[in-house]
Amino acid sequence: MPVDALPAGKHPVQVGFSASTRRFPHATDRNRVKRLTREAWRLQKHQLYEQLQSQSRKLAVFLIYTDKNIQPFSTVQSKISVILRKLAATGEPTVPPLPPIPNY
Repeated sequence: MPVDALPAGKHPVQVGFSASTRRFPHATDRNRVKRLTREAWRLQKHQLYEQLQSQSRKLAVFLIYTDKNIQPFSTVQSKISVILRKLAATGEPTVPPLPPIPNY
């Protein structure tokens, strides 16, 4: 979903993390999952930030942890790396054209 305007600031990405109560009924498990994903993001985000700043682009990203088990940090880190590469590989965001309005 395109974002019309992000607040002005020095950070090119706004990011959020979530873990479902249904998959992790205990708050400690949800907090651990979010801590792992935040740390994996923090350690690798600089590559994406540099590219976005050079292109004068901003992103709003929200990551939802959908696995039923808490994975080791190395697994979470590799998954976040894939996400960051995909985000960096996308060019300028495009809005798909609207379908034609039928004449009745």
